[in-house]
Amino acid sequence: MAQDFYELLGVSRSATEQEIKSAYRRKALQWHPDRNKDKDAEAMFKKVTQAYEVLSDSQKRHQYDQLGHAAYTSSGGGRPGPGSYQSGPFSYTYSTSGKPFEGFDFGGATDPFDIFEQLFGGRAGGQRQAKPLYQVDITLREAFSGVTRKVSIDKKEQTIKIPAGVDTNTRVRFADFDVVVHVRDDARYERNGADIYSRMEVPFTRAILGGKMSVELVDGKTVTVKIKPGTQHGSALRLSGKGMPYLNRGGRGDHYLVFSVILPTKLSAKQRKLIEEFDQS
Repeated sequence: MAQDFYELLGVSRSATEQEIKSAYRRKALQWHPDRNKDKDAEAMFKKVTQAYEVLSDSQKRHQYDQLGHAAYTSSGGGRPGPGSYQSGPFSYTYSTSGKPFEGFDFGGATDPFDIFEQLFGGRAGGQRQAKPLYQVDITLREAFSGVTRKVSIDKKEQTIKIPAGVDTNTRVRFADFDVVVHVRDDARYERNGADIYSRMEVPFTRAILGGKMSVELVDGKTVTVKIKPGTQHGSALRLSGKGMPYLNRGGRGDHYLVFSVILPTKLSAKQRKLIEEFDQS
């Protein structure tokens, strides 16, 4: 009888998304064929990955809770053949050649353990010998578009490519060394993951009456945004899909414009009179 997905991950049916993610991390590292030489490791790795694929997706999880385990067994149509497994963008094919990662498609990653680092922000220790680590500083604009750099490593000039979407402490892996990225602060923007926040100063008359203003995005393009009448200080406007690109996958985060309503520090007699009349109306 097939084992329940919740039991495979060791979580309750009321587990949160974060609890499921943490449980999968533990189980995947425990049963990964490159780390665990047990004869059942490859099969268990497939099972916990399938369980995570279903339970981490709210729609699939709802179907699983409603329809039961049979809806997601390997007998369902469209699954890979014996010795292989597909999970989202990652596919694993069992190998007896002594190269356990041969045939493993990591969705663009060159290192099998990069998957866990990208998903969970960490790396299990002790699985292999550490490589030399170097730091590269880049601008936020370069982090947006990706950048190619020539660097000197062990007195040899190397050309390295930093992919679009990296953040500070992103680790980029090469054959003989690793590079950790440091993205320099940009006074115009604040970053939170793939989302960008910036402050837009709005004259108080524009905030009251509404209007249009231009803003420069993180990609260097300028767009015109509409200021609604009655815009409040500290309120925000979301520009969907105008933030940083997601690392190693399509799409972009959002750009949030936080409005800062600017009040005049000096008023002419006429301006003061008009405001007093407005206050009394």
